[in-house]
Amino acid sequence: MSNSADQSAVRRSAHGLAALERGGPLVPWAFQRRALRPRDVALKITHCGVCHTDLHSIGKWGQEFPIVPGHEIVGVVLEVGSEVTGFSAGQRVMVGTIVDSCGECEPCKAGLEVYCQAFPTTTYDGLDRVDGTRTRGGYSDHYVADQRFVYHLPENLDAAAAAPLVCAGITTYSPLKHWKVGPGMTVGVVGVGGLGHLGIKFARALGAHVVAFTTSPKKAEAATALGAHEVVLSTDAKQMAAQAFRFDFILDTVSTSYPMDPMLLALKLDATLCSLGIPDKFDFSPILLTMGRRRLSSSGVGGSVETQEMLEFCGRHGIVADIELVSPREIAVAFARLEKGDVRYRFVLDMQQL
Repeated sequence: MSNSADQSAVRRSAHGLAALERGGPLVPWAFQRRALRPRDVALKITHCGVCHTDLHSIGKWGQEFPIVPGHEIVGVVLEVGSEVTGFSAGQRVMVGTIVDSCGECEPCKAGLEVYCQAFPTTTYDGLDRVDGTRTRGGYSDHYVADQRFVYHLPENLDAAAAAPLVCAGITTYSPLKHWKVGPGMTVGVVGVGGLGHLGIKFARALGAHVVAFTTSPKKAEAATALGAHEVVLSTDAKQMAAQAFRFDFILDTVSTSYPMDPMLLALKLDATLCSLGIPDKFDFSPILLTMGRRRLSSSGVGGSVETQEMLEFCGRHGIVADIELVSPREIAVAFARLEKGDVRYRFVLDMQQL
């Protein structure tokens, strides 16, 4: 398609699924995408992952309605702006949880835009930094984003199964890389769900000895199939006592509060437990951090540099999410199941059926 100024000045008609009011159902909705800017990439959306954030955003988290959710986007490039380099029509690409940042603070300059000190622009329900319009997400037919936040999808990865990588994937990959997980380390992954199942795959591919912690004996076989060398039932006091002073790093993906003392006791001297689920409150004895100089930390989604690095790592190791592919017409059922935790392990919408 043309990259001319006349073409790029035209706003783009879009169609998607939107919650028109807080707590309302997702219904078909027509809206306008922004005009193509010189550094923009326009893509036809083929798949979009379903994240817990989408469920919360149409409810208690939403800022301005209507809301078009979706920030695990896979598509094909339709058109590029006049200053775009590295992207061309027909390429498979992805867009994740953020689409802009201030570009001037220290985290932004380091490619860690998710930690932008002026707060990043979210892929949906955020405010565009240029024209102030509300961003609309990937439950739609196409998207327009600055090239800094568009990523190449490795050719060997399935498009649908890759969608959760730009949210759940980078959320687990980033802390594993930051804390230098690798060969010779013993790593725990707490929770075998949407985040945890990818955490197990990444930790195994990075060369660590991986131990999965779960409250469900039924998940032991699944965790092993995902790559865990061992599985520990975290509700079994005897099994947990045997883990004391064993772990170099623990990746905690659980979003609900639970008694954390046995998990903290499992850390070695100077080891870290990284909580990704961020429960409303933590149930632990602070003295356990002192006894062993342990750390309780957290991590964000990851910036642009690390996200592309993660995708290339996935390409080399053949890592994708375990998904259920559903039609946009089934979104209400998918949301209901997601709320109950009834998914193994991520839902992805086939937006070609929109």
